[in-house]
Amino acid sequence: MNNVAMHFSAALALTTTLLAAPTAQAQIATPQPSPKSTVMQRVGLTDVTITYSRPSVKGRTIFGGDKAVLPAGKRWRTGANATTSIKFSDDVTVEGKKVPAGEYGIYTIPGATEWTVVLNKNLKQGADVDGFKDDQDVARFTIKPYKLASKVETFTITFSDLTPATANVAFDWDMTGAKFKIMSDVDGKVMAQIDEKVIKSATPAANDLAAAAVYYYDNGKDMKQALTWIQKANATDPKFWNVNTEAKIRLKMKDYKGAMAAAEQSKKLAMAATPPNADYAKMNDELVMEAKKMGK
Repeated sequence: MNNVAMHFSAALALTTTLLAAPTAQAQIATPQPSPKSTVMQRVGLTDVTITYSRPSVKGRTIFGGDKAVLPAGKRWRTGANATTSIKFSDDVTVEGKKVPAGEYGIYTIPGATEWTVVLNKNLKQGADVDGFKDDQDVARFTIKPYKLASKVETFTITFSDLTPATANVAFDWDMTGAKFKIMSDVDGKVMAQIDEKVIKSATPAANDLAAAAVYYYDNGKDMKQALTWIQKANATDPKFWNVNTEAKIRLKMKDYKGAMAAAEQSKKLAMAATPPNADYAKMNDELVMEAKKMGK
């Protein structure tokens, strides 16, 4: 067999093999009736992530009697499809219960006047709520449902009522809402940083001194210590916002003359900045007026 014949024979064999082999096709992608969603929120210094699937009402009765999607007293995966999960980057307190850092399934038992919420280690339970194992619980608590002002067609989980250390996780579906509170240990973490970077440091940075002073001021801690730290920060690198902090601390300590002097210095620095900061100038003017009024 010559070379041309050999090449033709090989090509024919390959073509025959390809035609005979089943054709591999990608699965057709279609929208999910209960689409997946992820919501994230930093609570204090802790990152909280919730992943869930969102079913819709579609004309059904959601909460209530035996024919409802979620009959009273029936355990629910708090969403659709896979288990709804909540992940904490640090230890937190949830409705008064200590919960270690980690990822957990959120299960709820809705009732007319009370919901039971369970955080469980099992993330693969899915719709098999009858096979639920209580010994995997990390927290269990009750919350009160409430009527929403308007209908929510698609089940929604959000973070609400944010403070520097807390947030609520809110469930809204149809005409019913419910929520629970997460608390992060902000003070312990911040105080540990202050201890390391300011108190125990031989040469604390001006920014760390100022941050420690602001934290003490905002949280009503030792004002004398806060004043010492902000004075040290301003002695090496006076910024108008830090000098304004000194003025506020002095005002809180009822050092009205010192507060007015610091406010005037802060205003001067603010107006000399590029560009000038009129907002801080106004804040300092207001502080001076307040100090004059309180000092009478």
